[in-house]
Amino acid sequence: MKRKIAILGSTGSIGKRLIDIIRKDKKNFEVILLSADGNYRELLKQAKFFKVKNLVITNVESFNKIKKDKYSRKIKIFNNFDNLGKILKKKIDYTMSSISGIQGLKPTIEIIKYTNKIAIANKEAIICGWNLIEKELSKYKTEFIPVDSEHFSIWYALKGTDKNLVDQIYLTASGGPFLNKAIKKLDKVNIKQAINHPNWKMGKKISVDSATMINKVFEIIEAKKIFRISYSKLSIIIHPKSYVHAIIKFKNGLTKIVVHDTNMKIPIFNSLYSSRKIINSKNLDFKVLNNLDFRNVNFKKFPLVRILKMLPDKTSLFETILVSVNDKLVELFLDRKIKFTDISKKMNKMIGLYSLKKYKKIKPKNVEDIFTMNKKIKMILKNL
Repeated sequence: MKRKIAILGSTGSIGKRLIDIIRKDKKNFEVILLSADGNYRELLKQAKFFKVKNLVITNVESFNKIKKDKYSRKIKIFNNFDNLGKILKKKIDYTMSSISGIQGLKPTIEIIKYTNKIAIANKEAIICGWNLIEKELSKYKTEFIPVDSEHFSIWYALKGTDKNLVDQIYLTASGGPFLNKAIKKLDKVNIKQAINHPNWKMGKKISVDSATMINKVFEIIEAKKIFRISYSKLSIIIHPKSYVHAIIKFKNGLTKIVVHDTNMKIPIFNSLYSSRKIINSKNLDFKVLNNLDFRNVNFKKFPLVRILKMLPDKTSLFETILVSVNDKLVELFLDRKIKFTDISKKMNKMIGLYSLKKYKKIKPKNVEDIFTMNKKIKMILKNL
């Protein structure tokens, strides 16, 4: 029997990699739903290949354009996720949630009840709304697998292990394109340089996040929430080759080091299939293993990492503030309205505002709380 799956964000980098995997195993899958924001041409191409009968495209202009295509007359196309109950009448087997940005939170939460397993690649959803996601996972007995390479590695290493045995977890960071660049030269870097990640092919936004290393701050927050491990047991270590993805030291003296190719295909593949399914991967790279080159974080070069010392232990709206501020500042940088170094300067100024500190003690009760805070931050930034 074919496995029924849905892919939220199928035209993004994670979605495309999943599409490539199931394309080679098409006979074993039935794609029930695909979604995109604006890339309607790619979405149509995917839909035609897999004969998908349900599409969601959230950009209004793209929605109007896709409706004009002949194939659109044979299927159902929606402009939002309000009709998930009509599309997914029975629980499907697997969902990939890879919509980028905070807008991915609501559909991620809403689709949990309709799927037996959900793989989440949307870090903003986990950072801002993990308490809401976790509640739905428990309510509908839906299995969750993190797809980000570091969190997948931790998840894989901790399977069947008592978390109380964990002494320390290290998430590796490549250091991005500016690891070896002089600090005084960062003031003049351009967009092309900032998005030129040395190891991964990613979108512009996440590439800039890697260059500032705010992505690692976010990954520490994710790890704390997903694995229920305190910040004191989570650390960042620089590893330029991105070959080691996580190191877990246990209190019994043992340490697990999780290694895989710098290819998101590995965690995506393993979130989709059981451990018995085989994937073609490269042989161990002993040249890299013989020179892992671990380094401590240079806080002067990557000042945003210091934010970790400001985070509240309990879930709060402060995490939404961090995500919202960073999203807007990166947008301004990519629009050439601020300099690269302004991202960290303005971020620190924003999160230091007395008016925002109170949100460290306020927990989001629903998705609307998170979206309201997101809008509030955008309004503040207009006047900053």
